[in-house]
Amino acid sequence: MSKEHVFSVVKKHLMQTVDGLSESQITLDKSMKDLGANSLDIVEIVSVSMRELKVKVPRSELSKLADIGGLVDLLHLISTQAVPASGDAKPT
Repeated sequence: MSKEHVFSVVKKHLMQTVDGLSESQITLDKSMKDLGANSLDIVEIVSVSMRELKVKVPRSELSKLADIGGLVDLLHLISTQAVPASGDAKPT
């Protein structure tokens, strides 16, 4: 999955959660707080984005992020590291 796809998912959930926010206001260098999201909004946006992208990020990693670009990079990195369970080799 591309970074652009990850960014589009995060943008979609930001716009659904924060009232009056337009797509053009959301850039990688802004924080969600800059865009009017409160702490509960941020938890919701990150949670639903992870669920849609089918990734899990440790809370300790999330607390280090400063802006939307950092979140997108982290979600993209984790999504590229995920290996489907069906691809596991069986011992002989």
